[in-house]
Amino acid sequence: MQDTPPNQPNGPIASGDGAATPSWRMRLAVVVLLLIAAGTVLITNRWLSERFTETTRNRAELRVALYSGNVVSELQRTSVVPLLLAADPAIRNALMKGTFPDTTLRLMQVQEEIGVAAIMLLDKDGRVTGATDRNLLGSQHRDRSYFFEALRSKDTVFAAAPRDGGGFDFTYSRAINVEGDTLGVIVVGVDLMKYERSWAGLQDEVVVTDSTGTVILSTHTSWRGKPLDQAMTAADTPSAFGLALKGAADWAQNPPDAYVSGEAVLRAEGRVPFRGWKMIIFTTFDSVRERVNGVIALEIMGFAILAALTFYLMSRKAWSQSQSFRRESAELRLLNARLSREIAEREKVQKNLEVAELTLAQSSKLAALGEMSAAVSHELNQPLAAMKTYLAGARLLLQRKRPEEALSSFQRIDDLIERMGAITRQLKSYARKGGEAFEPVDLRNCLSSALSMMEPQLKARVVRITRTLPRQPVMVMADRIRLEQVIINLLRNALDATKDVAAPQIDLILTMGETAVLAVRDNGHGISEMENIFEPFYTTKKPGEGVGLGLAISSGIMTDLGGRLTARNADGTGAVFEMQLPILGSEAKAAE
Repeated sequence: MQDTPPNQPNGPIASGDGAATPSWRMRLAVVVLLLIAAGTVLITNRWLSERFTETTRNRAELRVALYSGNVVSELQRTSVVPLLLAADPAIRNALMKGTFPDTTLRLMQVQEEIGVAAIMLLDKDGRVTGATDRNLLGSQHRDRSYFFEALRSKDTVFAAAPRDGGGFDFTYSRAINVEGDTLGVIVVGVDLMKYERSWAGLQDEVVVTDSTGTVILSTHTSWRGKPLDQAMTAADTPSAFGLALKGAADWAQNPPDAYVSGEAVLRAEGRVPFRGWKMIIFTTFDSVRERVNGVIALEIMGFAILAALTFYLMSRKAWSQSQSFRRESAELRLLNARLSREIAEREKVQKNLEVAELTLAQSSKLAALGEMSAAVSHELNQPLAAMKTYLAGARLLLQRKRPEEALSSFQRIDDLIERMGAITRQLKSYARKGGEAFEPVDLRNCLSSALSMMEPQLKARVVRITRTLPRQPVMVMADRIRLEQVIINLLRNALDATKDVAAPQIDLILTMGETAVLAVRDNGHGISEMENIFEPFYTTKKPGEGVGLGLAISSGIMTDLGGRLTARNADGTGAVFEMQLPILGSEAKAAE
């Protein structure tokens, strides 16, 4: 220890240069660091915004080409049906004789075999003499475009007529001539609305316009039947002040192509090779913002760590200088020694805590990985089984030289692949904030879609299925894919429960009151252990037939959707599962 000179005080003696110099250097370093950080963030933001925007635009153009191909494929597949039916001897004989007892049955058989939306047979006066929809029998259609245009033409005629409830009816029609005399007209409907329904599950706005620019297909239902420019102008165009605020908020991207409902969007347009139709996709900048903001957040974190390190080094230097002025105090040396021991002990405890946190995190990851693997395997088994059935049917149809019918099976396989992709995207979305995929959903449509998915299993067995549905839509706010997933699980369990029953029956009852209730009832053996039915990995099936995750996943999905799933045994035989969801708009009333 050095002796203090007699004329110097025991404190910080360099109060002029020693204290002012570190403070000046620190302020200069902070200013330089902030300027570098701001410049780096601005340059990175601009470059990444342009790059990610171009990538998003390319993906949107690829989706335009894919969706256009699907629409054209459906139109081409349906265009040959009127020609085949016009040459059908049974239909010709019925028109010549004027007797139509088996015409509707024949048309329904053709519809089931080919898979078209609807078929009507009109006589030469425009009266419906046969139809797949029995409600249309006897109605007059002589003033419809598909009737009189077919009479004027010798070829198949395409027509798009506005529908009373919104949207358009797309039809192919052809006159049936025998020895120069016109006996009637065959009309075949094209179901393009199914693509519109499949596009509605996406975040993009998809629009198809005809040669005059009128919207004929759109995920934005209020746009149908309007010119595209007029529809976009009327769709909640923001004010000038709103546009200014939106531009200030969207500085992370290039100027948008358009605004849809106040949201800045990219516009991707492509030609549909059919009668001058066009397809336009409006894609939001959400994905661009998320990716750019993620990179910028990492950069800001890096600069924050660098700034903290700079402050740490400067403060450490000041602390060392301060310690040098107090080394003459034995009491301070003892305090420093004790403080050092405490720091060492705390560092040891901190290291042990970090090791424990890493171990706990790894265990949580392994548990989550196991649950996710089991869930993915369980949810993909149903589409894979259906794909196997459709592939076997397509192979048999190709061996019998019936390629057009085999194409229907391939189309259904394509729909199943789309559904598997939707399931995997849904599982990925669990890590994000909930409620992003919620939309108004008609429970009746979800039930019809689930029954379509279960069609191979229903055809494999003789099961009586009854449906009791209200006439008006039953609208709820939910995720359509996950809601259909619950219905499919309940239908599959009902089929398994009635496997050993002599006359299996499944009743589907949809009611609407304060809540929407869908009941699935079977006449199987019932539930023996009711208290364990919704526990994961609990199953009454034989080994290899199930893993016991279906009802557990379904119960979790219903909880996430704001509803609940209950089970009970029926009064006679079998079990009843009930899905309960709030009616759309009831949440707001309850809050009031």
